[in-house]
Amino acid sequence: MALSQSQPAGRITISQKAVATIAAQAALRSYGIVGMASRSLAEGIVQALARDPRHGVEVSQRDGQVHIDLYVVIEYGTRVTSVSSSVAHTVRYQVERSLGMPIGDVNVHVQDLHISFTE
Repeated sequence: MALSQSQPAGRITISQKAVATIAAQAALRSYGIVGMASRSLAEGIVQALARDPRHGVEVSQRDGQVHIDLYVVIEYGTRVTSVSSSVAHTVRYQVERSLGMPIGDVNVHVQDLHISFTE
């Protein structure tokens, strides 16, 4: 399924993969996010075999709106709620700015915490 928008000069169609790529890059640049996670074990195995820049992002279209689900790994020691809220706002802003169309929901699913060892 692709996202479509009619313009006076014609129709613009954007694939969900393109939206997922924008969302993943915005999420990975957010403070406190150390990586994207798989939604399930099966997806994790597939990801280990084939690198996908959209890993950890699901894009769907319901009721004429784009909905984004992010599956993330957050740095241990950061405030999880603050990082989650920040990444949701960042992804919403970047996707809306890139596409020029409003986004419905941006749901953040924290799958794991990463502990960095410093000496």
